[in-house]
Amino acid sequence: MRTSSRLLGVGTELAAFLLAATCAGCDQPGTLLCPRCRCDLTPRPRSSLTPGGLPVHAALEFEGVAARCIRRLKGEGETYLARPLATALATVLSPFVTPMTWIVPVPTARRAFRRRGYRVPELLIRRAHAQPQPLLAVVAAAADQRGLGAREREENVRGTMRARGRGGGAEVVLVDDVVTTGATLDEAARALRAAGFRTVVAVALAATPHRSGF
Repeated sequence: MRTSSRLLGVGTELAAFLLAATCAGCDQPGTLLCPRCRCDLTPRPRSSLTPGGLPVHAALEFEGVAARCIRRLKGEGETYLARPLATALATVLSPFVTPMTWIVPVPTARRAFRRRGYRVPELLIRRAHAQPQPLLAVVAAAADQRGLGAREREENVRGTMRARGRGGGAEVVLVDDVVTTGATLDEAARALRAAGFRTVVAVALAATPHRSGF
């Protein structure tokens, strides 16, 4: 009887949670992610180059449903969205996963980690069934990137990262959640190169649609 009562209580709480929930993509009540918005997370891969010439493959455009879901994952702690978003990421990440390749997330600033309690790129990599290797550390705080142009972003992030350990020529795939100008990826690749790693490609969950080539 006690077990049945506990299960009933859990079921009641879950039902109440779902009734109070709204779809992350369209705010439809009574669901966490409605079928239509889940369909809108179907990957539409785009490829381009960073200013430094690093190839980048992004699964989605950072707009509409995808942008709203990513913002809720990053800003509102809705980690259940990591799974459908990681399913999209896996389409551009999986082709580069080999036993000899290091899957390296772009590092999260300390203040962002303290606020969220998790690192978004690492969470997405794990949900995409890959093993993240946190080789990079943030060693200097960058200013808020919002509103900055490509050249300003490049200057803003220069020298903000370093690699942990030496690479000996090991191949790396860089992973980030959203790519805008590619300046952060170039800084991550620079830090890895300085430590003897070789970044072969970068992948991202989403890319801002105004980027040339996406």
